[in-house]
Amino acid sequence: MSVADAVLLRAEDVRYRVGGRALLGGVTLELHAGQILGLVGPNGAGKSTLLKVLGGLWRGAEGRIELLGEPLARQSARQVARTVAHVPQITDLSAPFTVRQIIMMGRTPHLGRFTLESAHDRQIAEHAMRRTQTLALAERMIGTLSGGERQRVLIARALTQEPRVLLADEPTANLDVGHQLGVLELLQRLAREDALGVLLAVHDLELAARFCDRLVLLHEGRVHAEGPAADVLTTEHLRAVYGVRAVPFPDPVSGYLRLALDGRTDWASL
Repeated sequence: MSVADAVLLRAEDVRYRVGGRALLGGVTLELHAGQILGLVGPNGAGKSTLLKVLGGLWRGAEGRIELLGEPLARQSARQVARTVAHVPQITDLSAPFTVRQIIMMGRTPHLGRFTLESAHDRQIAEHAMRRTQTLALAERMIGTLSGGERQRVLIARALTQEPRVLLADEPTANLDVGHQLGVLELLQRLAREDALGVLLAVHDLELAARFCDRLVLLHEGRVHAEGPAADVLTTEHLRAVYGVRAVPFPDPVSGYLRLALDGRTDWASL
């Protein structure tokens, strides 16, 4: 098996409950090196929950989760953090830190409790800044950046962990279309060039179809469909999960999958 084919993260029949309520109901998926796997589905479908469970932030799930072939349940938080990095939605990054300080925080899993960062750690952070085009922002206060710049800083912080897996929860939320494309192109490039596995939760179905190698369509905490975008974003699946009537078609200019909505919903049939 080549590096690009390696399974980095595997979930088998994963179930998760909170207070007696089932948030995930038997999810099975695989994330390969060099792949962007997109999680799509309506609000409340379980996308964010699944990212937290697979990334070890929320423990206690039933089923089996393997990270680099080893059970996640047997790995400490520090071990997981050396393999998995989280890229959250843009948050209120108004703390009094520079961009360089925020990005250096990604080295925390590799440092001892009272260990200061070394020249090697700073070199890794600078490399991450170059990859994400944030080096010119290094001495800026994080609160002075635009939304797109902040998201690139969060990706740089994640890369500074030297992960094998990136878990990104709606990284393009609240960004304009130019920054949305920039962030997703960056994630795609990192997956291809660094053999990272990227598990990406995204609302925009057309962007998901364009940038993700495969999609997992979640509905009420379960996998409704999985596979290439053309097999997942069908009229039947979209009607069953979203309650909308849509027809997928290839864009005549770009060839990317687009969705034609007829403006009606089927809420009464859900």
